[in-house]
Amino acid sequence: MAGGKTILQFHEMELDERLLKAISKMGWLQPTLIQEAAIPLLLEGKDVVVRARTGSGKTAAFALPLLQKLLNSKLNASEQCTSALVLSPSKELCQQTRTAMEQMADKCGKVVRIVDLSSSDVVAQQHVLSERPDVVISTPAKILTHIQSGALDLKNIEILVVDEADLVFSFGFEKDFKKLVEHLPPIYQAVLVSATLSDDVMNMKNIVLHNPVVLKLEEPDLVPESQLSHQRISAEENDKPAILYALLKLRLIRGKNVIFVNSVDRCYKLKLFLEQFQIKSCVLNSELPTKIRIHTINQFNQGIYDLIIASDEHMLENPGRNKSDRESGASRGIDFHCVANVINFDFPIDVNSYIHRAGRTARGTNKGSVLSFVSLNDKETNEAVEERLRSGFMSEDQVIKNYQFKLEEVEPFRYRAQDAWRAITRIAVREARMREIRIEIFNSEKLKGFFNENTRDLQVLRHDKPLKTVKVQPHLSHVPEYIVPKALKRVAVTAVTRAPKQSRGYHSTTKAAYENQRDNPLLCSEIDYGRKRGGGKRK
Repeated sequence: MAGGKTILQFHEMELDERLLKAISKMGWLQPTLIQEAAIPLLLEGKDVVVRARTGSGKTAAFALPLLQKLLNSKLNASEQCTSALVLSPSKELCQQTRTAMEQMADKCGKVVRIVDLSSSDVVAQQHVLSERPDVVISTPAKILTHIQSGALDLKNIEILVVDEADLVFSFGFEKDFKKLVEHLPPIYQAVLVSATLSDDVMNMKNIVLHNPVVLKLEEPDLVPESQLSHQRISAEENDKPAILYALLKLRLIRGKNVIFVNSVDRCYKLKLFLEQFQIKSCVLNSELPTKIRIHTINQFNQGIYDLIIASDEHMLENPGRNKSDRESGASRGIDFHCVANVINFDFPIDVNSYIHRAGRTARGTNKGSVLSFVSLNDKETNEAVEERLRSGFMSEDQVIKNYQFKLEEVEPFRYRAQDAWRAITRIAVREARMREIRIEIFNSEKLKGFFNENTRDLQVLRHDKPLKTVKVQPHLSHVPEYIVPKALKRVAVTAVTRAPKQSRGYHSTTKAAYENQRDNPLLCSEIDYGRKRGGGKRK
């Protein structure tokens, strides 16, 4: 029961048995709020604007009814045709949508064909389009290119979906989108899916929707505190490296982590810093080839990497962004799986950025935590975030708890950290960026050809290799026992004694992360070192 009202279950929505089997296989026990509200309306054929926060299940909210309508139409179809078009603002999101829809259509066999056209191989795409797939997913610019070349005809489109609609115009696709709409048939069903109802979304609504239902769930921007904890450490610039070094090297933060900084240069500086302590990480950089970015995210989701460093710079806000690639992704909407912790090494520049970053964890029913390093310069933004969270949770209590971190306890780590941080010059950062771009462009070329025929070899292509533009001293990978605070020795004993053998020292499964958080001094808002039990043992 939810508020006295019985939740409408998937099997009560008149969905095909094949879709229900796929839903069961994915482990979905019941629909989310937005799915419960949107799916029946879309099955009725209504135009709908879906507004819900990141991680609320928006993709399934439009994909399940879309697939159901395709299955229905195929019963009486006389010929194969493209019936559904899904538009998304970035290549990464297109790829994620295709993967999600293929999972939902898993039990349909070859009845439903889904393709993603956002990659750059136009010739191969034209061959795929000649077979008239049921669902086409891409960015507006790429769809328009294929329309103009004659490879794609939208005359049989029955359903149009615009995912992350509030980003489509801001990513520079307004003209492409308006031209594309001219090729749609007179009658079709349309769905706009968005995290916000911006002016761009409302303009788009007027262009493509007819008497739409607007679903705006009365929910906070983020999941409740019981599912997502918010904590902060007061840390100036000189303190941050030592704190992060201690947290990771002593395994005081467990599970898969996404660390956010405020620029691409900071991404590489932090990667080079961690590299000196043999802590492996990947950088998610919009300058890298799209195939590599998608491959990196997929491998992170598969558990091959535990740590990604990212900057959430936006195309219109950061002049340093690669403007030649309008379709490269932003932090919002990218689907990282089972992220235990979001760490704001640099505090976000505004409230929305904080919300978007925090949305990378605690997705679905998973739990998560956000840990922010807050300097005096971040005080005003931090207070604005706190006010936003309080109003969203309708609470008068402090939402972002003070992390009772005793900086003096890890003072011995500071000397190592400061030396390593100072060793990373601007030249080293620039060389690291150029080196990785060269390496990954080479990898991307291999991905196009060799890996198409040797898919197993794709699994061993890694993106967390050392960049080697800063001298690495082997002894720094080991944490001598004498520098570990007495209060933390029982918690960190495994990390200290096994460090030489376990170079990825902070790896742990997400489940183990949450089971051990209660015994983790740095994952609690109130710490009583004297009462902490020994923990952190690897299973």
